[in-house]
Amino acid sequence: MEKKLIFVTNDDSYASKGFKAAIEVARQFGRVIAIAPDTVQSGKSQAITLFDTLRLKKISEQEDVTIYSLNGTPVDCVKFAFDYMLKDEKIDMTISGVNHGSNSAVNVLYSGTMGAAIESAFYGIPSVGLSNLDHSEDADFEACVEYGKRIVKAVFEQELPRPLCLNVNIPILPVEQIKGIKICRQTKGYWRENFYERKDPHGGTYFWLTGAFDNHEPEAQDSDEWALNNGYVSVVPVQVDLTAYNQLESLKGVF
Repeated sequence: MEKKLIFVTNDDSYASKGFKAAIEVARQFGRVIAIAPDTVQSGKSQAITLFDTLRLKKISEQEDVTIYSLNGTPVDCVKFAFDYMLKDEKIDMTISGVNHGSNSAVNVLYSGTMGAAIESAFYGIPSVGLSNLDHSEDADFEACVEYGKRIVKAVFEQELPRPLCLNVNIPILPVEQIKGIKICRQTKGYWRENFYERKDPHGGTYFWLTGAFDNHEPEAQDSDEWALNNGYVSVVPVQVDLTAYNQLESLKGVF
């Protein structure tokens, strides 16, 4: 396979273990340019920086792998790379991740990692968002690297429709215990939040946000949540058209 140019980013910062795992996947296929936020940017979705300056810092440069940090969001990293740093080069793929924590179901809408993958697809670049269900900083990424390589290789070898953006989630299992890959749809369900009220030493009130995912269809066997709960890597093709087509005709009658 000819050497490709792979762009890598994430939302857990350039220092995260998952970012290193994504670079490990990418470097198997060619030259890697990696730009990630300088601090954790989880939950930033498609956010962009409008009212602050952006600053780029080179972290390291080795043969075929150059890593930078940017004091912005994951989407800032994509825009900076595609519209400035690499605007005169042909980018063959974006790998975003590997995220520390699941981006299945409605998480795809909140995720900075998937926000970057979706942004890349706007440019016509095939994009793969990789996520590890393990949230811990020291998570095991062996299965993510193995299945990341398989999926990226398959995308390069097949003529798939564009734009292409894949939301890939890997269960917390050793490689040999994963049953395979399931092509899925996004699970129907939503987060329900709790806000815990606390007092600081000065008597001021502050809040901690927590929550739980409410799966509206736990028995549906074609969803990403089912696949992950049953030992499969889930792959969901993502699109950005949010039009509710099933409501168009009924609304015409109302308005």
